[in-house]
Amino acid sequence: MPIIKSAKKKMRKDKKKTLKNLVYIKAYKETLKKLKKGGKNTKELISRFYSQVDKAVKSRIIHKNKGSRLKSKIRKLKNSK
Repeated sequence: MPIIKSAKKKMRKDKKKTLKNLVYIKAYKETLKKLKKGGKNTKELISRFYSQVDKAVKSRIIHKNKGSRLKSKIRKLKNSK
């Protein structure tokens, strides 16, 4: 547990940021699961997935190379079917 006042404040800020970042991550992970299952609305899901990944990259939650890798993975999955 931090003793210094600024360290306590940083800990509070980190908790808030972590929760905010989890929203972005959970969003694209859920869409990814739906895409892997397959079924209807794949075009809509793909566009939503791309959008979610781009938002996560833009707000620096995930690295841009990881975003590209995820989108490429989905593109390959779509083309194989």
